[in-house]
Amino acid sequence: MNIHEYQGKEILRSYGVAVPNGKVAYSVDEAVEAAKSLGTAVTVVKAQIHAGGRGKAGGVKVAKNLEEVRTYADEILGKTLVTHQTGPEGKEVKRLLIEEGCDIQSEYYIGLVVDRAADRIVMMGSEEGGTEIEEVAEKTPEKIFKEVVDPVVGLMPYQARRLAFNINIPKDLVREAVKFMMGLYQVFVDKDCSIAEINPLVTTGDGKVMALDAKLNFDSNALYRQKDVLEYRDLDEEDPKEIEASKFDLSYISLDGNIGCMVNGAGLAMATMDIIKHYNGDPANFLDVGGGATKEKVTEAFKIILSDENVKGIYVNIFGGIMKCDVIAEGVVAATKEVGLEIPLVVRLEGTNVDLGKKILEESGLDITAADSMADGAEKIVSLVKA
Repeated sequence: MNIHEYQGKEILRSYGVAVPNGKVAYSVDEAVEAAKSLGTAVTVVKAQIHAGGRGKAGGVKVAKNLEEVRTYADEILGKTLVTHQTGPEGKEVKRLLIEEGCDIQSEYYIGLVVDRAADRIVMMGSEEGGTEIEEVAEKTPEKIFKEVVDPVVGLMPYQARRLAFNINIPKDLVREAVKFMMGLYQVFVDKDCSIAEINPLVTTGDGKVMALDAKLNFDSNALYRQKDVLEYRDLDEEDPKEIEASKFDLSYISLDGNIGCMVNGAGLAMATMDIIKHYNGDPANFLDVGGGATKEKVTEAFKIILSDENVKGIYVNIFGGIMKCDVIAEGVVAATKEVGLEIPLVVRLEGTNVDLGKKILEESGLDITAADSMADGAEKIVSLVKA
């Protein structure tokens, strides 16, 4: 789950991690009032969307007076920002962060991720702050330093000091940098983060080390124990179909193609998308109904796929283990009758109760194309959609 920059900074502040003072605003007037209350000579007006690259897209402006705050707020609010992370459709700006300006001396990068190869949390740092870390890794990898964290003892102060020295934090600010890194690590662990990225981390003229930007992502599987984090969820930033899927405990991700996929199991979903691509088709989604889906859940999954206007055909690919083929068949028939199917549907069933499942589909009277194998099904749905 993603949250906005200002929300991430609220969490960081609660852990003693230094961030600039700021307030969220939902209107131009609120933006001006927020700037008044901050009372600083320079104010930063920042678009709040779940995507990076906002500055390059015109979503971050530096205002030198209240009139400029009003102008920039009016310009950004309601604007659709298109960045490298939003895709060509962009995201509409519905809220702003009005933040005090800083006397920036230098910019750095600090990030925490889970290294799955090492089975450890890794803290990364670079003196190339303000630049996308992927770009730094490609052009100047020698400027990225890493500290692998032992899960038993956590991030140690000496590791934070070493990282601070490696990225050339001024010696008189190393203590502040260590405090910052230790606090950031604690946030990462306590809040079940999957990513914690500070870009840029800045040193200021008055001797502070603070997060000028903050990106926190959270492990969705841990949200049951992170009720305070869950309250930050902004449904306006999420795909409505993905929101609806989450209500029924379905794993759903929208893609750019035109063939809807319904499967059971993440591995089978990946294989299904691959084989559709192999036959020159394009998947419209990743939808996993799971191993214990009910008829009702399958029906809702089918309806979610059909709600996508880009879908021109559907491929149901089920290998029944715990998930019985007859339950899938009943769900497909119920959803098809309820919604009214007008596009090609190919179904491949294999596993538990497969004969009963096929019988249900055959006797439904619906226009359903049966497939004998995963490859056969993929080839048929691609052919039908193109026809």
